[in-house]
Amino acid sequence: MTVGVLALQGAFAAHAECIQSLGVATVEVRTPEHLAAVDSLLMPGGESSTMSQLLLSSQLFAPIASRIAEGMPVFGTCAGMILLASEILDGRSDQVSFSAIDISVRRNAFGRQVDSFESSIHTPIGDFHGVFIRAPRIERIGNGVEVLGTLGDEPVLVRQGNVLAASFHPELTGDARLHEYFVQNMTQTRKV
Repeated sequence: MTVGVLALQGAFAAHAECIQSLGVATVEVRTPEHLAAVDSLLMPGGESSTMSQLLLSSQLFAPIASRIAEGMPVFGTCAGMILLASEILDGRSDQVSFSAIDISVRRNAFGRQVDSFESSIHTPIGDFHGVFIRAPRIERIGNGVEVLGTLGDEPVLVRQGNVLAASFHPELTGDARLHEYFVQNMTQTRKV
């Protein structure tokens, strides 16, 4: 099994380290050929409109969309969650998303860079330390979307089928349990 980490922009190296700490092989995905070699994909935080443009210019958008539609497990954090959402409430007019999870998100809704914060995230698989950096807010959850984690009463970790999405950065905490959840409960159980 190989987990791909979208490596066009953002915090991809920290995600790769988390996956590798679990003894799982990773590939940095920059081309359609790299994507063809992976069983699942992790989409990191970064700048969502820039990542959107890079997905198009690298010719990765259509192959990733196709693989997600075929059931490839995918985990998006922060900007990765924005790219997976069915609706970006304040995105640029040329910004694309995969519409892979039925949520509406607002970019940078928890505040600007100077408003970054850390907080405990409550989930059925344990409490996590969440790092919120210019984090998106989930403003609507569609039918079939399961809330796995909250910040107070607010959803910040959600899943729908083969898609897992987080508003925060689990890769920055030294705690690989969410990555382990993704690998064990979404990637290893699926035959690609």
